[in-house]
Amino acid sequence: MTDTVPRPTLEAVAARAGVSRATVSRVVNGSDGVRERLAERVRRAVEELGYVPNQAARSLVTKRHDAIAVIVAEPETRVFADPFFARQLRGISKELTAHDNQLVLLLTEDRDDHARVGRYLAGGHVDGALVFSLHIDDPLPELIQRAGLPTVYGGRPDWNGGRRGVSYVDSDNRGGARDAVRHLLGLGRDRIAHITGALDQTAAVDRLDGFRDVMTDADPRLVVEGDFTPASGERAMRRLLDRCPGLDAVFAGNDLMAAGALRVLREHGRRVPDDVAVVGFDDMLPIAEQTEPPLTTVRQDIEEMGRLMARLLLRDLDRTGTPEEAAGAGPDGLILPTTLIRRSSA
Repeated sequence: MTDTVPRPTLEAVAARAGVSRATVSRVVNGSDGVRERLAERVRRAVEELGYVPNQAARSLVTKRHDAIAVIVAEPETRVFADPFFARQLRGISKELTAHDNQLVLLLTEDRDDHARVGRYLAGGHVDGALVFSLHIDDPLPELIQRAGLPTVYGGRPDWNGGRRGVSYVDSDNRGGARDAVRHLLGLGRDRIAHITGALDQTAAVDRLDGFRDVMTDADPRLVVEGDFTPASGERAMRRLLDRCPGLDAVFAGNDLMAAGALRVLREHGRRVPDDVAVVGFDDMLPIAEQTEPPLTTVRQDIEEMGRLMARLLLRDLDRTGTPEEAAGAGPDGLILPTTLIRRSSA
């Protein structure tokens, strides 16, 4: 049986550095008021001893947990199957890790999950929340507001009725959709269909609005709602071919639905892009470059969106000192540009 080596204590660090316990505590907790020469001695002693601060004790001093809740308003089957979420989580994780914060992932599938997440947030376990893939009737914003947590949303908020005071990061979904449809028109296509995402999400609504901005007199039969999954792209494409067999282009609300649409067009003997041109949205390379043919699509920087969400939240926490103060910080809405990426499908 091996003896357990005791963890270094604050007192041991103080003895090694030749300073008081209070001085060590101030340095470890990032407080001001310690001369740089003494602070450097403390940091050297911490490294030499391998001292790890007690998080619970540190939280009492700083009122910070160095933990951020990342809430995805989707079931786990969707989150782990759609590469969009992996990219956004990667961006968030990189930024939080760089600032020594823990990511606490919370998923919601039904009302019981909403209640569970609400209780967790109200319990004071995290300093703030990052939320994305919200649906318009989602109760999460109200639960978060009750918990008093500083929050940054991924996607333009629609549930707040346009009120100021909400921080969010989004892409130019409407402008990107306009670019996609104008590109198809420039190819000489005039019977352009649109497969939307779920219209209880603002990204899908904005992309539909962008389509309508350009196709002002579009036949309503040329718009079919999907839900951002490949299967919904297949179903929508079949409906479109039944309704309007003479269509000559499709703008799909994301790459996954575009991939589903391409499979159905191939099944029906439609050549892409000769008979039907196809454009997607996202530019997720594992999908866009491996479809047959490779997919023309609108690129949004999904990982950068996640990184900026985390950066905004951490900035607010650092600027205001405590989560309670940060909850009242001013609004920040960042809209990232999109770029049309041309490949063989259109």
